[in-house]
Amino acid sequence: MSPGPGLHNTLLPTGFFASGVNCGVRRYRPDLGLLFTEQDCVVAGVFTVNEAKAAPVLYSQSLLPSAKIRALVTNSGQANAATGAMGRANNQRMADAVAKELGIDPSQVLTASTGVIGKTLEIEKIEAAVPELVDRVTEMAEPFALAILTTDLVPKTVTTTVKLSQGKVRITGICKGSGMIHPNMATMLGYLLTDVTLTPELAHSLLKEVTDVSFNMISVDGDCSTNDCNFLMASGAAGVELITDEDMVKFKKALTEIAQFLAKAIASDGEGATKLIEVDLKGAPTVDLARRAARGVTMSPLVKTAMHGEDPNWGRILSRLGAEKVPESCLINMTLKLQGTVLFSKGSPMDFDREAVRSLLRKNKVHIEIDLKSGAESAVAWGCDLSKKYVDINTEYS
Repeated sequence: MSPGPGLHNTLLPTGFFASGVNCGVRRYRPDLGLLFTEQDCVVAGVFTVNEAKAAPVLYSQSLLPSAKIRALVTNSGQANAATGAMGRANNQRMADAVAKELGIDPSQVLTASTGVIGKTLEIEKIEAAVPELVDRVTEMAEPFALAILTTDLVPKTVTTTVKLSQGKVRITGICKGSGMIHPNMATMLGYLLTDVTLTPELAHSLLKEVTDVSFNMISVDGDCSTNDCNFLMASGAAGVELITDEDMVKFKKALTEIAQFLAKAIASDGEGATKLIEVDLKGAPTVDLARRAARGVTMSPLVKTAMHGEDPNWGRILSRLGAEKVPESCLINMTLKLQGTVLFSKGSPMDFDREAVRSLLRKNKVHIEIDLKSGAESAVAWGCDLSKKYVDINTEYS
């Protein structure tokens, strides 16, 4: 996979184009992005479970899955959430403006927004910028990736090619997310693009399965956004189908790797974060317990602050597992490792070199390994530490 977070030249799959411009909502950087295809595109989406869904979430959710999508426009700086009838009307105006400029039907245009809740779109600025947005399209992901950022420190893009029985296909992932990250479907905004041929039904099935082991396994602050969306877009322009079982396995594996790479990039770029926390939990009796317990550890403010302070306080991890309803029979059998060092085993604390573990916690990645020794199910979750800067960022955000 290449290239990763930061500014690069990330190629889009065949048939896709992207752009990003400044429409004047934000002062200095792009704030309006566009993805589009020259032919009808299969698109599936998964969306936030927050009941206070933003206008673009309700709109795009109503159109998907579909085999007729041509464009997806995203604005940053204004979430268009909790904005009532005006918010819905402005969202439609944004879709209409893009449709008119591209000469397509408005129902072929999806929308997404990110920014401050309660802020209505400055729709006149957006409409005025759409001609330039369409005029400046490129085959690279970065202009769009820059346009969708809010408190992110870096744009997040990644791409790979997969050799299938009928030929090669490309998968490119783009996402944004730094704060208000606790998805129960996706990330704040995620876009998985490919030139393989998919049906809407298969796209939806793949997206849900891949999301459950990637974007659904991250947490920065425990707050589920009003605007979370994750899209899988398949142009079919490579002329390659998933014909064999091996094709399906290869494609799903690559799509999962792209999504997990982006999920980890979001956790690493969490607001004020200095460390990525990875919780690797195995030996659980059920998948649900494994996922809930692993995510619970990444969510715990006590665990997050301990990792920030380089404190090997394993009791906080044990306590969180119990709070997530991990049965006592699992806890008394489990082994708990921090940065590869066994701290707890078979119901008892283990002797360890505290200063040596503190030294290991100075690294920018913290690895927590938990083996419940009570089954065959496993899960991996990602989060970040909690620093003083997180408070500063969020007290100054709006």
